[in-house]
Amino acid sequence: MKPFTPVYIPVGVPTFHLESAQEQFERSIKLLKSVDGRFVCPEEMLLSIDKLRAYLEGLEPDLIVFQNLTFANAAYMSEVLRRFDCPVLLWTLREPVIDGGRLRLNSLTGAYSAANTLRAFDGRPFAYAFGAPEEEEVVAAVRAVTAAARVKQAMRSLKMAAVGHTPQGFGFGRALDGELMSTFGVELEAIEARELIDMAKSYSDEDCAAFLSKTECMTCGLEKTPERNRLDHARLYKAYTDYVQSHGIGALASRCWPDFFTAFGTPVCTVLSLLNDDGVAAACEADIYGALSMWVGMQLSGEPVFFGDPVSLDEGENSITFWHCGAAACTLARKDTGAEIGVHPNRKIGPAMNFGCEAFPEATVFRIGREPDGSFRFFITEGEALDKPRQFIGTSIVIRTDSDSRAVVEQSVLDGFEPHFVVLKGRHARTLEALADMFGFEVYRY
Repeated sequence: MKPFTPVYIPVGVPTFHLESAQEQFERSIKLLKSVDGRFVCPEEMLLSIDKLRAYLEGLEPDLIVFQNLTFANAAYMSEVLRRFDCPVLLWTLREPVIDGGRLRLNSLTGAYSAANTLRAFDGRPFAYAFGAPEEEEVVAAVRAVTAAARVKQAMRSLKMAAVGHTPQGFGFGRALDGELMSTFGVELEAIEARELIDMAKSYSDEDCAAFLSKTECMTCGLEKTPERNRLDHARLYKAYTDYVQSHGIGALASRCWPDFFTAFGTPVCTVLSLLNDDGVAAACEADIYGALSMWVGMQLSGEPVFFGDPVSLDEGENSITFWHCGAAACTLARKDTGAEIGVHPNRKIGPAMNFGCEAFPEATVFRIGREPDGSFRFFITEGEALDKPRQFIGTSIVIRTDSDSRAVVEQSVLDGFEPHFVVLKGRHARTLEALADMFGFEVYRY
């Protein structure tokens, strides 16, 4: 994967107060480098078109922070746009002094000129920040847009897998390979669940011993699962791992019921759990856009994320419970119980994960969804994960939302969102909004 390359482009003209501009230039570089040390920055202010052209030569930016150190006309932005097609953050500096004397920077007028050119050039979306380098709002905007651009760039190297087809009535999770590529830059390949089952059946117990041992180390109570199911789980874990590693898969959505119960006799739930702990975003019920949502969440949080259905609403504590049959990552489990092993709640066959998730003070609930016309949209809400035991057989997490939880449920049902959501640690709404803007997607912020 090409290294992420954010580029700072500070433009201006020499007829304004250059001492003030130089001070802002140095402070801006300090901020950008603190956000991401990979920011490419010029050695001097770009105060002519010739200097801009010389600086841009050979660059391959994944994000451009375009800043008017002073006023600069539309030719500066035009020079950038004709060379590059990547996300842009347009940054206006606050006028440093208002004393009835000279206008020192006139950055804001330059921003209007640059923005007008951006819209007229090809209508591409761009982000905007106003203020001095140390202002909290500017820092937050730079962090969010930079993080979003990192995710967008990484997506272009992501290879996903669809393992089998969605069950009847779960068509919301289906995806076309051409659409994933054209919209997100993501490669999608498909394999039948039967192929991985056949691969698993071909292994000996000795082939899978390390996978069984790893599962024993990561979970609690596996010894209560019948030996045949323990051994078959290890076979399935090896089959998925071998496939993921040999094909370079970063995220997958796997069919689960009924095939793994009827054709194999052992569920895939715990395999998906462990894949998530291994850094591979793994969703069940063959939900491709659920898996992509998980992958985005893992990029932002740096940790496994929870994937599940909203199943319960408690207006008294303003919370929503998210649950699924038993595929949550082991590292999400409460510390007092650990990653307990149980059985699938409907089929009564194990191993499947069976625990409540740990509490954490900041949480984001997210989903890449579809409008009825096929266009994409983001579901986003924030809150905290409460200290709650397992709510139902399977895995669960209880989120107290910042906004009214009943309103979140009622409005998102009325808006027709899919029933699978991702819960990730941290507050990432602003970054997700920036990412949606880069793709031109609608944001539903609850």
